[in-house]
Amino acid sequence: MSASTSTCKTLTCQVTAVEDLNPDVFGVTLEGRPEAMQHAPGQYLELKLDDSTWVPFSIASAERGDGIIELHIQHWPERDNSARLRELLQVANQLTVRLPSGECVLDAESERPLLLVAAGTGFAQMKAIVEAALRQQPARPISLWWANREHRDLYAEDLACEWAQQYANVAFQAVTEFPLTEPLAVGERISHHQGRIDLVLESALESELAGAALAPSDCDIYLSGSPGMVYACVDVLERKDISNERMFSDVFAYAPRPH
Repeated sequence: MSASTSTCKTLTCQVTAVEDLNPDVFGVTLEGRPEAMQHAPGQYLELKLDDSTWVPFSIASAERGDGIIELHIQHWPERDNSARLRELLQVANQLTVRLPSGECVLDAESERPLLLVAAGTGFAQMKAIVEAALRQQPARPISLWWANREHRDLYAEDLACEWAQQYANVAFQAVTEFPLTEPLAVGERISHHQGRIDLVLESALESELAGAALAPSDCDIYLSGSPGMVYACVDVLERKDISNERMFSDVFAYAPRPH
């Protein structure tokens, strides 16, 4: 599957909004020349901290043609680059970015159901893929699995539940290691699982993805999270004889497993 054919560009963007999505994640909205900001759903950009430091972030919005891009950024106060970025965003109204990058993009020519598995701010990449799929292929089945440590980490829970409530072809499976602090929104296609995402997936596969009517072997599978999380899920899927030919993740490019 090839990414957008556009070449990577370096440009200056306006920072039009910075908002807290929860205590640990903030959303950033950037605006630039529409033709320069074009990207495929699932791609990422790199944000310049200084002449030698570029930090990658998944683009959390599908291409709309208006030059506006959303990012979801996890704040790690103990990490130098994260603290510097947070400080920069508090004072800067412009940022230098490089985009687009990444081969893990939605294959809009495929009609296979989508199985999307994300952890933490890996949701950003899946958000862009879901938005594009709903616009380009509104009937394509989507099963979104979003794993976090605890309930408050589901920083876009309302949006994910809204997709499942609004679209009969979308199912949202929230996965948290700790119990929910309050129930999720009510809906036939909204579920919660407690545990680690790879173990939850393994259990769900035993029961045919919890009645979601999606056989993973028939799906295009996109995974977004840490290398450890992604490969743990890949191992579970491969143990179920699911071919990795239709599995896609940026992790395969930046943290390949030794052969």
